[in-house]
Amino acid sequence: MHLTADTLKDLPRQQRVNLINSLSGFKSANLLGTRASNGQENLSIVSSCFHLGADPALIGMIIRPHSVDRHSLEYLMETGFYTLNQVHGDMVPAAHQTAARYPREVSEFTATGLTPAYLPDFPAPFVEQARIRLGMVLLETHTLQINDTVMVIGAIEHIQLPGYALGSDGYVDIEKAGTVALSGLDSYHLTHRQARWSYAKPDQPLNRLEPVNPGSDQG
Repeated sequence: MHLTADTLKDLPRQQRVNLINSLSGFKSANLLGTRASNGQENLSIVSSCFHLGADPALIGMIIRPHSVDRHSLEYLMETGFYTLNQVHGDMVPAAHQTAARYPREVSEFTATGLTPAYLPDFPAPFVEQARIRLGMVLLETHTLQINDTVMVIGAIEHIQLPGYALGSDGYVDIEKAGTVALSGLDSYHLTHRQARWSYAKPDQPLNRLEPVNPGSDQG
């Protein structure tokens, strides 16, 4: 098949949305936890988080245009704090349900059965069921002129993860934590690592790295 920009314009809207959303391949599945200054909690699934830098430790995220109520965006801009909680297989149904458009006064935690968890002096809620959780501090937001989406840039302030998933070289084995990938808007996947390879340098052969923490389990 060969589709052009003109072809895409002629497709039914939902078909076009599904096609374009799935073209970029596997994406991260995270639950974005926020809390308004009045105490109202909010939880929403996001698939647009990306690594932005290691020193300082930064993560970027794209949120859809603020043309309708975006409770999560409003709350993180209001307070400056939010959390990113990686979705694992057991969480998928509840995590996916957070995409429903609940009224502002309804907490997605309550609606989906997920549990908020807090750290002292950090106002945004984590998801207790998540195995890898990040506490984020808002640094910048940018509304992109091309389509009015909002790029959120945050600094990592807290990392919570199981010890069995952290290797001696710092590599986080998200497969051991059961983290899922997301393609399109509604397709969730478990992954299988093919290999890790040594740092690439000119004129030097690559070496296949051993698995992180070989023989460890998830207990």
